[in-house]
Amino acid sequence: MLNVSSGFNIGSLRIEYYGLIMAFAMILGVIVACLNAKKRGLKSNDILILACYVLPLAVIGARIYYFIFSLDNYDSFWQIFEIWNGGLAIYGGVIGGALGVMLYCLIHKKNFFAVADIAAPSLILGQAIGRIGCFFAGCCYGIEVTNDAHMWFPLSTQINGVWHYSTFFYESFWNFLVFAALMLVLYLGKNIKEYGVVMSLYFILYGIGRAWIEALRGDSLYLGAIKVSQLLSILLIIAGVAIITVIYVYKYGVKKPLKVFEFKENISQIQEQVSGNATEQSQPEKIEQPENAEQPEQQSAQQKQNKKSKNKKE
Repeated sequence: MLNVSSGFNIGSLRIEYYGLIMAFAMILGVIVACLNAKKRGLKSNDILILACYVLPLAVIGARIYYFIFSLDNYDSFWQIFEIWNGGLAIYGGVIGGALGVMLYCLIHKKNFFAVADIAAPSLILGQAIGRIGCFFAGCCYGIEVTNDAHMWFPLSTQINGVWHYSTFFYESFWNFLVFAALMLVLYLGKNIKEYGVVMSLYFILYGIGRAWIEALRGDSLYLGAIKVSQLLSILLIIAGVAIITVIYVYKYGVKKPLKVFEFKENISQIQEQVSGNATEQSQPEKIEQPENAEQPEQQSAQQKQNKKSKNKKE
């Protein structure tokens, strides 16, 4: 543990600073997304519904990811539910949150890239604040410091009396910079209106920062001899570059925007079409008559005329 208190007590109830900071990060992230929503044609209501999909799946994803790559620390499967004992991984949260965005877009017929552009600044802001919580939780620290000149706070932090690089602060600072960059693009990037660019920049910028910071981590999750988060960071950078490339190929080559999970017809158009068909079906069918058929009145007048002609002849 760090040489600071990890929380406080209210009677018999223990409140951890990490949990409070994460809750604050989630709330602030939702508020920022509501403020940014109009930049991609969304409403605050859309964001509140989106949060109901994203936040639970992000927590579940973060827990499952950590559990999978830390199996040696657990004796039984049921310990996966003991989330109060700690054990969350941000990449699992990102994956779970992305699944939440996909699910929301499929059900509510929204453009995935548009929604992801609004979610990305809130996500990186939450990550920046959340890393401060790692300082109190005593996790996500760096390798041991061997150079006496580097043994000062906040460059490094004492954990159990040993100096370690404060990688949680490094990542927090980097994430705040990425948040500022994404907000600038969203609000000031007049020539960057294509959906998906903000999301792709998140992939690239966060991936770059996390890749080099992960090299300094002392408590990384491993897949064999490979640091999982470092590998995912590199893949994230590649994905971001690839998506931006496809977006602009569609813009300048195909001459139309790239749309994902967006339906051409909205519900109101479908309803109008259905009501129009119902109106046509409710109208009574006209009985067609032969072309030479005469109306009753015309037949009666003709008969009278024939009688008059007959009387004159008589």
